[in-house]
Amino acid sequence: MVQRMVTLVALLSAVLLAPSMGTASSQDDSVVKFEVMAPVTEPYTGATNAIRGVPGGGLPWEIDEAKGKLGANGRLKVEVEGLVLARRAPVPAELQGTNPVPNFKAIVSCQSISGGAATTTNVETGLVPASTDGDARINTFVALPRPCIAPIIFVTSPTGAWFSATGR
Repeated sequence: MVQRMVTLVALLSAVLLAPSMGTASSQDDSVVKFEVMAPVTEPYTGATNAIRGVPGGGLPWEIDEAKGKLGANGRLKVEVEGLVLARRAPVPAELQGTNPVPNFKAIVSCQSISGGAATTTNVETGLVPASTDGDARINTFVALPRPCIAPIIFVTSPTGAWFSATGR
């Protein structure tokens, strides 16, 4: 009788605790959180060494600060500050340290599976304003593939050439 009572209490405890454990783990639905991005630089400038089909910007860039988060539901937040053309050759002197592109967007690149085969799926955001100082805020949703394995987040030109990417 005591054995059955202990088993019943253990079973009831597991049933009652399971929902609260699920709630606690879903408090942070982040797939990726970051506080740094790598700027495009040689040899990644241009299309020759594209990453997952995303070509680099045609000139090297630099970035002061970046942070962001990609949620499991597709919520994407990216903030960049000081995303500008590099202050060195081959960037023309008059463009060094400036952002000549009035709008940025983001591309989220995921490894996924389609028909049993490995695939790369890139999803884009709409355009957001970018200052001449290279500051921009992206706050939107993207339709992530399922599964979304090893996501990379790029900040790009309107045509999709990347200026910064998650990494160091």
